[in-house]
Amino acid sequence: MEDLEQKEKKINRLITFVSIVIPVVVASLFSVKLPNVEPLSFLPPIYASINGITAIVLLIAVWAIKNGKQKLHQNLMTTCIVLSLAFLAMYIAYHMTSESTSYGGEGIMRYAYFFVLISHIILSIVIIPLVLKTYARAYLKKFKAHRKLAKITFPIWLYVAITGVVVYLMISPYYEY
Repeated sequence: MEDLEQKEKKINRLITFVSIVIPVVVASLFSVKLPNVEPLSFLPPIYASINGITAIVLLIAVWAIKNGKQKLHQNLMTTCIVLSLAFLAMYIAYHMTSESTSYGGEGIMRYAYFFVLISHIILSIVIIPLVLKTYARAYLKKFKAHRKLAKITFPIWLYVAITGVVVYLMISPYYEY
């Protein structure tokens, strides 16, 4: 049992480290522009689609576990993490080669856009340790603790995935291609 506690402590330290490093690195890379590189302007619809696929896979994963398909659930959740990493890599690559796009809408749509954007950004930071801790609890076979945390993690992750698509759809008319 002591070995499991040691393993959990190591995993939790790694989760804390990753949960701090990812947002810091992403934020710092916004100021880095690669010289003499064509803007990767084709990426936003791809990474928005990845967010949409992630939302669908999350919903299927919940269906799978509620129907006793534990291995399918595990594979789908691993797929969601891989999709999120692919999104992150493309998001960083786009912002390192392209200028940020300003939202051009007015009135209530402008307020709606910034509400969705800001809540999406904040929750995309919050979701990192939640996803990793939820996944780790399943990995450690602490299924009761996993289920308890998953009830918090799932709706936040689903919101982040869906609002990623919404943000793209709202700003896409203002991209310069």
